[in-house]
Amino acid sequence: MALRNAVMAALLEGEASGYDLAKGFDASVANFWTAAPQQLYRELERMEAEGLIRARVVEQRRRPNKRLYALTEAGLDAVRAYVAEPPSRPTAIRDELLVKVQCADIGDIEAVRTAVTAHMDRATAKLARYERLRERLLAGRTEDEYFAGAERIGPYLTLLRGMSFEQENLRWGEIALRRLAHRTAPGGAGGEAG
Repeated sequence: MALRNAVMAALLEGEASGYDLAKGFDASVANFWTAAPQQLYRELERMEAEGLIRARVVEQRRRPNKRLYALTEAGLDAVRAYVAEPPSRPTAIRDELLVKVQCADIGDIEAVRTAVTAHMDRATAKLARYERLRERLLAGRTEDEYFAGAERIGPYLTLLRGMSFEQENLRWGEIALRRLAHRTAPGGAGGEAG
């Protein structure tokens, strides 16, 4: 998937500055896409040149003027065309932590356990952010009420996927930590018999 599709998905929420998009990427699409601010700004320039978005300058006191971006009709057409396309390929996992875990038996198991713990800490923090976003989206409604009355349900569905991904990261982390601890315990498969 091209970054532009994620940017257009974020702009479906409304007009935003490049700064707001970079900062808010974590809140709106981070559960399925990430990008560095530099990538985002370059993509905004390309998208504006192609007529997919338009920018307007907002003058500010005591701060530099800012540019607010919004989808054009051509941008909305591009979103519709993108949505109609079949996915190009299934999702593939590319995770450095899993490479380290794969090598744990011949490396420093404690270092791998520390990396798994840090991974779990990040998953816990993301889940907390996602839960705050979930509460904001629901605004006191049940999920059924939200789905029945919300103008757009896509943001909630992608949020649920992001939440389940992080919950699975935590479940896997608990298993990995337990098994790695067993390997290093006296009498464990990797520990000394005694």
